Amino acid sequence: MNLEKRIQAMEAAYVGVQVDAIRCFNREGILDSVTAKKKGEQMAMGKQQAQRMGIQTTEEVFLRLSDIFNCAHWDIQVTDNGFAAENKACRLCAAAKMVGVPSPCSLYCLNPMEGMVKGLDPECTYRVCETLWDGEKCRIEIDR
Repeated sequence: MNLEKRIQAMEAAYVGVQVDAIRCFNREGILDSVTAKKKGEQMAMGKQQAQRMGIQTTEEVFLRLSDIFNCAHWDIQVTDNGFAAENKACRLCAAAKMVGVPSPCSLYCLNPMEGMVKGLDPECTYRVCETLWDGEKCRIEIDR
């Protein structure tokens, strides 16, 4: 198997593991508590997580995660107060919907990104305006 096909297989397996974890957490009735506990950890460790991934700016949180995981491809739009990050397709969200599990967005995407963004710039605001789970796109606004 060539390197590109191997990476694609690993990306698909990673999405599958995340969807299966959501299914298991939901079945056991602990999805909300796991998401809340993990959010606390993600907020506390966001700066360190960003540093481990070589992320230095809030914009890079979105761009680097797009490059690393190849799940959602974020576009950055400069705004008067900061920027907006948008994407119109997400492999994880699509896979979760396909198998009928609850939204994976907060646990695996929104909260980890918020932790990194606020870890890099504690004074900014992080606002989720829309997600692909309920809407036509994901849109997150970061104001400084």
